[in-house]
Amino acid sequence: MPPKIRELIKQLESAGFKYRGGKGSHRNYKHHLGINITISGKLGSDAKPYQERDVKKAIERAIHEEKK
Repeated sequence: MPPKIRELIKQLESAGFKYRGGKGSHRNYKHHLGINITISGKLGSDAKPYQERDVKKAIERAIHEEKK
């Protein structure tokens, strides 16, 4: 069963991403290192595979950049 949008948001926030507003069902998050990601969909909706992949890549990139 795919994760919910709210679960992806929790992962982003725990990795240091901050909510930066949005319009409609789109939410923009930004890491202090300048990494941006937009998540769309209602909080209770199932996440799409590309959303899971994008969140994972953004978190990995943030971790990698912090180690530098």
